[in-house]
Amino acid sequence: MTLRFGILGAGRIGQVHAAAVAGLAGAAMVAVSDPLETAAKAIQDKYGCDIRSVDAIEAAKDIDAVIICTPTDTHADLIERFARAGKAIFCEKPVDLSLARVRDCLKVVDETKSFLMIGFQRRFEPDFNVLKQAIDAGRIGKVEMIALTSRDPGPPPYDYIKRCGGIFRDMTIHDFDVARWLLGEEVDTVQAAASVLVDPKIGELGDFDSVNLILRTASGRQCTINNSRRATYGYDQRIEVHGSEGSVSALNHAEARIEFAGPEGYTRPPNQHFFITRYADAYAAEIAAFVKAVQDGAPPPVSGLDGLRALALAEAAVLSVAENRTVLVSDILG
Repeated sequence: MTLRFGILGAGRIGQVHAAAVAGLAGAAMVAVSDPLETAAKAIQDKYGCDIRSVDAIEAAKDIDAVIICTPTDTHADLIERFARAGKAIFCEKPVDLSLARVRDCLKVVDETKSFLMIGFQRRFEPDFNVLKQAIDAGRIGKVEMIALTSRDPGPPPYDYIKRCGGIFRDMTIHDFDVARWLLGEEVDTVQAAASVLVDPKIGELGDFDSVNLILRTASGRQCTINNSRRATYGYDQRIEVHGSEGSVSALNHAEARIEFAGPEGYTRPPNQHFFITRYADAYAAEIAAFVKAVQDGAPPPVSGLDGLRALALAEAAVLSVAENRTVLVSDILG
């Protein structure tokens, strides 16, 4: 069975997902929708699909699934619409910036028995998957501590800062999802510290650009997260997992995996400089996983509940900074 797709939103991430669908056996690009006609036409010209309205994609009999790449404040409404329309749904994170709105949306997904997968692409990054397999195989014994480093080469535009929901909901939320995935237990408490060290304007807009967090599970397992909106040496994405019998790490990706040696020592090319380049394989793999799960009738690899849990950790971090204390996640979830 070929899964036929409509893509909602033809911006940067919509183009990435369109390429993944077009390159995947068992999937077909049928239509794209975007208010900006030139963006939609760029995808149409490249992949030969139709340009249709959201309403037309919702009613279409020749579309089985949608990929939602629209602004965050439209996600929950679109999920509900397409759940009721009987389409399988892949939605970029987050479902919404409000936990209450996410809960309401997921009720509709449950009531309609719809297939919803959330786009946390780091779970599908090849090196991170090998690391997870090593943990699951018991190669490092019992997981005790995890260190996640995620630093962007530079901050996003100010307009983005204004509407993204803040660094914890926008950037750290990926690390929250990875932490849950690797810890093997739900996070019990969150302690966060946040500063403005990169750009004072970010602080004026009510956000932070430099944060550190400690997550702790009920059994005592810990995860530290280090985020910065500035890494002069490129996109910094590292994981170290320490266990009772050893440790396993996933390292950065350089522009080229070579090393120079000379009188002054050893040097390597800089890190890749853009998240779409760094996670190109992960984006393709998550769409392949979506297609396989739908075709097999299997549960989504990353569910709406995963999205809710990651957002709850972000909310706990916001409260931790505001009140300068450790926050129980159960108080956030209610």
